[in-house]
Amino acid sequence: MDQQNIGVAVVGTGFGQKVHIPGFQAHHRTQVVAIYHRDRDKATAIAQSHNIPYACQSIAEVVSLPEVQAVSIATPPFLHYEMAKSVLQAGKHLLLEKPTTLAVTEAQELHQLAQANRAVNALDFEFRFVPAWQRFAELLSEGYVGNKRLVKIDWLVSSRADASRPWNWYSQKEKGGGALGALASHTFDYVSWLFGSVQRLFAHLNTAISLRPDNTGKMKPVDADDTCLLILELADGTPCNVCISASTFQGRGHWIEVYGDRGTLVLGSENQKDYVHGFRLWAAPVGESLTEIEIPQRLDFPQTYPDGRIAPFIRVVDRWVQGIDVGESLTPSLKEGVYSQLLMDLSHISHNSGSWVDVPDFTNMQL
Repeated sequence: MDQQNIGVAVVGTGFGQKVHIPGFQAHHRTQVVAIYHRDRDKATAIAQSHNIPYACQSIAEVVSLPEVQAVSIATPPFLHYEMAKSVLQAGKHLLLEKPTTLAVTEAQELHQLAQANRAVNALDFEFRFVPAWQRFAELLSEGYVGNKRLVKIDWLVSSRADASRPWNWYSQKEKGGGALGALASHTFDYVSWLFGSVQRLFAHLNTAISLRPDNTGKMKPVDADDTCLLILELADGTPCNVCISASTFQGRGHWIEVYGDRGTLVLGSENQKDYVHGFRLWAAPVGESLTEIEIPQRLDFPQTYPDGRIAPFIRVVDRWVQGIDVGESLTPSLKEGVYSQLLMDLSHISHNSGSWVDVPDFTNMQL
């Protein structure tokens, strides 16, 4: 099997510079050969600072480079569909940040296009690769809690709590801004991974901070949510209560509690500055107190980084590379991205109608 390095272009220079570039440069099989920024001078400066050979200011330029076999996209969500479509049409492999797109129909089209062009794809659902989460998943699959009675998820952080934080695309619903896209996209994926599919849901979205200053100081309206309240009914009938907010000063962090007839599992982190570092796991059989569970060394990251997102991202890259080697997209891929996007779309429908919404059987959806 050809084990040569894979030439990757990084599209998006915010999260792309913080996580994607260091992640790809740390992986033993990937080499960042191109960077994209719509401003040529900025692209050149970033390329020089990271020793990247090519600086591009268009996706057409990126995919025309023979050195580029694969492209990672870490731009705001309203740019995902068109950019990813160009990458897939060029037959390049794709790694895409969440949320997948702005609508499930767009996500489905990308999935179908990837299949048609034999482009191996991955979605950066990195919680699947965090050691404490992996042990949590193992205990669930081993039946530790028995029959589930309740799943409770809180993800309460202060990233958008400061009302003086500037207005940008994140403030705009039409551009994919808001906590639903930024955080619930992850939640919908890991609920599916850990507990199975959702059969119906109810959503209420709220915007606590309705005005923010733009870069001139002018106050502009915010219509993207900063708090999501979700009730999910899983396919097995288990209720799942989800409370997500990016506007909570001293929020409790990110927690998942699972209560069953044989025991309880609690996974959580109070870390407000890094959403990967700090997760711990507790367990209790019926009648006993919660005790912390040691995470097996076999699940540890080979290396950790000051930015906790880099280590699980490298594991996402590793799955992507494995898929490229065998010519097949491995989980998490655009398929999982379609499902997450479907649940986001249905959450908007539920919020707008004020009613429960049934979730189509994913196995029968056209993918």
